[in-house]
Formats: sequence, structure tokens, C-alpha cells
Amino acid sequence: MKKVFRIIGIVLLIGVVVATFVFLWKKSQPEKEVFETVSPSIQTIEKKTLATGKIQPRDEVAIKPQISGIIVSLEKEAGEIVKKGDIIAKVRVVPEMGALNSAETNLKKSKIALEKAQSDYNRQERLYKKGVVSQSDFEDIEVNLKNAKENLIDAQNSYDIIKDGITKNSANSSNTLIRATVDGTILDVPQKVGNSVIQSNTFNDGTTIATIANMGDMLFVGKIDETEVGKLKEGMPIKLLVGALEGRLFDADLEYIAPKGTEENGAVMFEIKAAVDIPDDVFIRAGYSANAQIVLAKSDSVMSIPESSLKFSGDSTYVEVRSTKDTLLFEKRPVVIGLSDGLNIEIKQGLQMQDIIKK
Repeated sequence: MKKVFRIIGIVLLIGVVVATFVFLWKKSQPEKEVFETVSPSIQTIEKKTLATGKIQPRDEVAIKPQISGIIVSLEKEAGEIVKKGDIIAKVRVVPEMGALNSAETNLKKSKIALEKAQSDYNRQERLYKKGVVSQSDFEDIEVNLKNAKENLIDAQNSYDIIKDGITKNSANSSNTLIRATVDGTILDVPQKVGNSVIQSNTFNDGTTIATIANMGDMLFVGKIDETEVGKLKEGMPIKLLVGALEGRLFDADLEYIAPKGTEENGAVMFEIKAAVDIPDDVFIRAGYSANAQIVLAKSDSVMSIPESSLKFSGDSTYVEVRSTKDTLLFEKRPVVIGLSDGLNIEIKQGLQMQDIIKK
């Protein structure tokens, strides 16, 4: 019985030794190397840069009152299209009491002066008809009466303007009627009925009652890094991707490149502006964020390969091409490269379309 167990043990030991040798032999065998390959293709290579910014109207006009007072009505709302001269709001004047009192006093004096001039005229007219007063003296009295009437009209107008901001003869052109100064779309009406407004003058910008802009003339305004700004030129075409309008690309032409940069988060940025071509079926709102794709360089229909296929040795650039004699071997072949878009790169010399390249 002991002999049987000894034989079984010897057999198991021999099996373990043989399995170990087989395992070590397999591990020592070189693994077959698998390569991904690619062939050159004809593509259009574009080198682009990206600028972020917003779309806004070329010109925004702030409508400000020419008289201080309180808004009594708003005739327009944000989003409405207006023409030059349309009434946007009406303002009620809050008179300054000192100026109002002075104007009222001047009006009373003008009325008294007119009554005196009228009385003098009536008396002199009777004497003139009797031949007691000369024609020259009577004409002087007549002139005084006319002047008194004009002074009364002027005093009345001054009093009306201070009190109501309007005169009887200028109701249609009163400063109390706030009108649009340009054609366009109302972007914002920040004031409410009952708000006090201050007139625009040399010491104060005045209260903005509304903002108007031509929504058919829009600009992309963005920033670009100093490393890219030297490659830009006015007139370059731009593709705009508007965040709120997914899937739509808009054409634009670069119009302006700032001559001076500003530092933002440690980088120097330059402002750029581009005129946007907006189709008739699209409405773009002011303030939409957008990304501008600017093509810095372009090569049409050129031989290209994935940039990851390139190998570098010192100053030379090469690729590994499958040998025509042995499909398992790859040969180094120097190439002359051109424009790259970060994924694919132009090959100017060194390859044929039928070559197979190790990726």
C-alpha cells in the first residue's frame, strides 16, 4: 500500500515539474506585436483658432429726457420696433418753486405793463385823432403797446414751461414727450411709471428711459490671446457658433482688431469685432454668447495622415512604412510635412497614396 502512494506521489511531482517547464517556456516566447496601420488620404487641412465673446448691436442709442420730472406713462415696451419720432414715454414736470415763483411774478408784471400800455395807447389815440398829438409820438405809443403784448406772451410761455414743461404753441414738440431718436428695436425700458427722471445736461448724463438698436446690424465682440492676434488680418472670414442656436453656423467678416491689449488672469487679450451676416429666417437677440472659429491657414485637397503617425529623431521627421518585401517589417522613411490642424497633417514629400503606415 505504501508503494502505491509513493508511485502516485512521484507521478504528481513529475506532472508539476512538467507543467512548470511548459508555463515558463510559453512565458519566454515573444508575443506577437499587433500594429494599427493607416494609408494617406486627400483632405483639406485648416488651422483654426477660437475666440469667445458675445453678439451685440453695432450701435445702441440711449434715450434720455431733456427735462426733469416724473414718468406718467410708457407708450412702448422692450421688443417693439419703433421709428424715429415715435413717442416712448410722457413726463410730467415737477417745477422748482423758486423759478416758478419768479416766472409767476414776471407774468403779473407783464400783465400790468400791458394794461398801462393799452391805457396810454387809448388816450393818445383820442388826442391823435383831434390833432393834438403828432404822428411820430403816436407811433411810439403804438410800438410800446406791441412790445407789452409780446412781453406778456413771452412771460406766459416761460411760466408754462416751468410749470408744465410745455407751451400752447409747442404741444407737439414738447420736451415732456420722450421720442425715439433713431429707427430700431427697443432693447430695454428700465424705468417704470412714477419714476423720477433727470434731464441730460453738461453736468449729468441724465436718466436712460429706453435703449434702442438696429437688430439687423450685429457685431461679434470677443477676445483673442496675444499668441494668435499676430496671425489675424481685417477682412478674414469667420464662422460663428451661437450657443442658443445649436447646429447653426453664421458667417462673419473680421472688421476690427484692437491695437492695445488688456491683461486678464495673467494673459494679454485683444478685442476683436466682426460683422455678422444674419439670414432673414433667424432672429438673434443682443447678448447671445458665441464662439468664433477663425481660419488662420488652409491647404485644399492635400495628402495627409494622422499626426500621431509621425516620429521624430533630432531635426528629422519620419514615418514607418510597411516593407514591400516583407509585410511584417516596417521601414523608416523621412517625410516633409506641412500644415496641421492638430489631428491630421499635410505631407508634402516622402509618401505615396498606396503606402501603408504604422499608426
